Amino acid sequence: MGRGCGRGLSLGLWWVLVALVAAMATEGAREASVAAEVAPRRHAYAAMMYMGTPRDYEFYVATRVMMRSLGRLGADADRVVIASLDVPPRWVQALKDDGVKVVSVENIKNPYEKQENFNMRFKLTLNKLYAWSLVSYDRVVMLDSDNIFLQNTDELFQCGQFCAVFINPCIFHTGLFVLQPSMNVFKHMLHELAVGRENPDGADQGFLASYFPDLLDQPMFHPPTNGTKLDGTYRLPLGYQMDASYYYLKLRWSIPCGPNNVITFPSAPWFKPWYWWSWPVLPLGLSWHEQRRENLGYSSELPVVLLQALLYVGVIAVTRLARPSLSKMCYNRRMEKSTIFLLTTLRVVAALSILAAYTIPFFLIPRTVHPLLGWPLYLLGAFSFSLIVINVFLLHPLAVLTTWFCIIGALFVMAFPWYLNGVVRALAVFAYAFCCAPLTWGSLVKTMSSLQILIERDAFRLGEPNQTAEFTKLY
Repeated sequence: MGRGCGRGLSLGLWWVLVALVAAMATEGAREASVAAEVAPRRHAYAAMMYMGTPRDYEFYVATRVMMRSLGRLGADADRVVIASLDVPPRWVQALKDDGVKVVSVENIKNPYEKQENFNMRFKLTLNKLYAWSLVSYDRVVMLDSDNIFLQNTDELFQCGQFCAVFINPCIFHTGLFVLQPSMNVFKHMLHELAVGRENPDGADQGFLASYFPDLLDQPMFHPPTNGTKLDGTYRLPLGYQMDASYYYLKLRWSIPCGPNNVITFPSAPWFKPWYWWSWPVLPLGLSWHEQRRENLGYSSELPVVLLQALLYVGVIAVTRLARPSLSKMCYNRRMEKSTIFLLTTLRVVAALSILAAYTIPFFLIPRTVHPLLGWPLYLLGAFSFSLIVINVFLLHPLAVLTTWFCIIGALFVMAFPWYLNGVVRALAVFAYAFCCAPLTWGSLVKTMSSLQILIERDAFRLGEPNQTAEFTKLY
């Protein structure tokens, strides 16, 4: 009996010991995990944000999308935004909610503003130099907001003190470059700004190209397999800054040197990939919007889109239900000079009204909405405003809507996914435009002719009794 109790006690003590060991192991793992999270990272992906341009909001959205995409790719580095002090607090908080570290800085005064070729949209791009002040990191990859990351690029942190890509054969591109932070370098750069170092464009691009003039003669970067960091300056393979224009020639990527990791869009400002009209005009525009859909979504623009859609549907419903006739015009057929003046005025007003019907919806749509929402909303708005013009001037619907149908056709031609290459696509678009031009011109001529017939109707002669506006169904 005593032997059985002793065996049971020993077994109980054994299970208590096992439980204690398991608890200690779990606690140790938890502490290690917390320590790993608390331990500061030695590398960072950084971008800058400043205010004072008409496209501040678009760049804010682009920065959030890029930073979130880096997180989804498993980047083992901090994500940092160098933000000027006037960036709205709600934008700063949104970035912090995304897990981005925000470093607030004062704008660096640009000493090149008086240069003859200076573009004011580059006035604050010298804030990019603050990347050298991030001395808590061993390496920083500095980025523009118009980059699309296709793969993880953490191997860039093995590069030397300065590394960049040559998109132009002779000048490296500052849309992505690697640097080793140093307060000495940062202060020397500020000194060089103060003494007026040569800067061809007055922006960060020209200044850095002047500061690192011998980068073209440096060796190509190849990440060491043992994970060590290199010293010195290096050229980065083109695959780290694939200019979108390279894609448009063959409609596929074919970059032989280096991994195809990052797409950049150093194009005209109004053709950046985040604008809804960028696709299908530029085939890669949809790639950026797919990244936004996956990482950020479109909740901020959807209420405006729905409100506009309801407005346009309401306009269409009203114009379908009622069509007012012109009741009275000050016109006397015996006054030929007045007739000519009236006809000319009416033609000008009608032409401007048709132009407004196709342009106003374009500017009302939120710029950064998805193209598959933006284009249908634009077509709906143009259609509804065109119906107003048709009703006011009693025009033939098909003559006014010919341009509308041509736009739809152009979208299908540009979006066709099976072109052999970019040259064939361009020829197809030009051929379509060549075929549409006579139709558009013919519709304009028909519209102007119908206005002349309208003027000559007996119902609009001066002195005719007032007619009440009658409403008939739109045909």
